[in-house]
Amino acid sequence: MMRLTEVNYAQLRRLIPRDEKIGSRVELQVDRAIYSIETLESTRYTSLVAIKQVQPKVSYWSMPSLNVRLYHDALVAEVCSSQQIFRFKASYDYPNRNLHQRDEKHQINQFLADWLRFCLRSAVVC
Repeated sequence: MMRLTEVNYAQLRRLIPRDEKIGSRVELQVDRAIYSIETLESTRYTSLVAIKQVQPKVSYWSMPSLNVRLYHDALVAEVCSSQQIFRFKASYDYPNRNLHQRDEKHQINQFLADWLRFCLRSAVVC
């Protein structure tokens, strides 16, 4: 998991604005989809960015939406919320009331890694 978050940090740093001012935003076009990466918080040691699909408009539940915390001192980035899940445990008992997968935290960070790789390979900055 640590290696995954380190790779996510390096790839995400290639996409986000260098100034990292709160509210700074970059939009990426991949095929017919447009994604937005916006800086929500920026401190000396951490930043929080929101990654959202803005086009095409589809149902709320099927549009990717992630908040990712970047730890500049440790050089890692991890998903801290996604859709309606605002906190991930390291692992879950299974079965559980909310139907989370055992390795939900790893899966959502792997999704971020796949998405970043896809954007770096195919995206055009708008």
